[in-house]
Amino acid sequence: MTDLNNLTLADARDKLRAKEISAVELATACNAAVEASDALNAYCLKTPELALEQAAASDARIAAGDAPDMCGIPLGIKDLFCTKGVGTQAASKILTGFTPEYESTVTSKLWDAGAVMLGKLNMDEFAMGSSNETSTYGPAVSPWRRDGSDAALTPGGSSGGSAAAVAADLCLAATGTDTGGSIRQPAAFTGIVGMKPTYGRVSRWGVVAFASSLDQAGPMTKTVRDAAIFLKCISGHDARDSTSFDAPVPDFEAALSGDIKGKKIGIPKEYRQDGMSAEIESLWNKGADMLRDAGAEIVDISLPHTKYALPAYYVLAPAEASSNLARYDGVRYGHRAKLQAGEGINEMYARTRAEGFGAEVRKRLMVGAYVLSAGFYDAYYRRAQRVRTLIKQDFEKVYADGVDAILTPATPSAAFGLGEMASADPIQMYLNDVFTVTVNLAGLPAISVPAGLDAQGLPLGLQLIGKPWEEGDLLNTAYSLERAAGFVSKADKWW
Repeated sequence: MTDLNNLTLADARDKLRAKEISAVELATACNAAVEASDALNAYCLKTPELALEQAAASDARIAAGDAPDMCGIPLGIKDLFCTKGVGTQAASKILTGFTPEYESTVTSKLWDAGAVMLGKLNMDEFAMGSSNETSTYGPAVSPWRRDGSDAALTPGGSSGGSAAAVAADLCLAATGTDTGGSIRQPAAFTGIVGMKPTYGRVSRWGVVAFASSLDQAGPMTKTVRDAAIFLKCISGHDARDSTSFDAPVPDFEAALSGDIKGKKIGIPKEYRQDGMSAEIESLWNKGADMLRDAGAEIVDISLPHTKYALPAYYVLAPAEASSNLARYDGVRYGHRAKLQAGEGINEMYARTRAEGFGAEVRKRLMVGAYVLSAGFYDAYYRRAQRVRTLIKQDFEKVYADGVDAILTPATPSAAFGLGEMASADPIQMYLNDVFTVTVNLAGLPAISVPAGLDAQGLPLGLQLIGKPWEEGDLLNTAYSLERAAGFVSKADKWW
């Protein structure tokens, strides 16, 4: 069986437990797929020997009757997660040669459950980007093509490698991180499921930080059921993360009944942006009809401070990044610039950071330092924090009024071509996050579900936003939408 990499996580789990396949066979098939897919540039580091070693250990566990849900499942790991003994570079030159001596909490949970690592996945540098074009490894490439065109498309960002790998069946699932939409946007662009949990549901310990009050790890999978299985494994309290939620982890898969009768789904009028494409609006309306046909009540709602979310985000996120990335100075690890005669440590710091960080990261660090500086802190940073509070209160009011979930588009368009926005106003690139950043500012769970194709044959996703800590209910609504949409990937294997 050479097409085992095409399995969903849930199907592979069931076949492994039934001993219809072995974990080694599954890992071998995935390794072969990864090796044959260099054109996608999804993997920045491959670990085929480690994968087979872990798979053999998983087979032994399965034979002994010790088979957690993730046992034997081959995964790709975003290059933002520290992996002991395996290079972690955050797609940045400044972390060249960094090999952690510790494991992130997320990957520790996965390996403890018997999961298998195929390698590290490409991403935007320090998770700053929406197209995977800021990576020091070069851009990841979507497995999708426009009808009648060979133009390379973005898989989205920052979790572009994760999205491309899952969509191209180069792994059964992947880890992602979401600071302003970096799981949900690439999931929508590539026709997969991307889940951003409630802030604090999944530990951030051992994940290279971008903006600590916004960052959240989550699963990128082929189906909603796979997302539920994956999320349960990586969730849970972690004493090493002070923002980690201390409560029992529900069985998210058990919540997938598909029954949403009586649920109230909100449609926010503020998300009907000027210039929204007819295709996106039509898909949104169809999504509402699907949920209505499944028994949900569709209601119009208002989130009045939505229009301030993007500018607030692009004050807060760079501010936190400028603080978090101050640690990269060339002293302890990673890239260190060579000094010229007569230069000292200050010159070494400046030269190292100028050489080590890419243009987008440098731009955001400068913006962050500016908004935190004396004289501008109140005008920008403090005001953005107040806006964040108002945005959170908008959601709280809607949920207090009985709304169970909110349906919106996931992205303002289908995937664009690599290089198509390179010379554009950077604001146009940032607008890719227009439907997703509010969720991070409010700390809510949200999921992107593939729901259709545009006129050029590219996938489009819909986003569902849920109540805090109610991922089970959100996943069930997404499961109902997934079944109604009946999305089938039609990406031709051109690579």
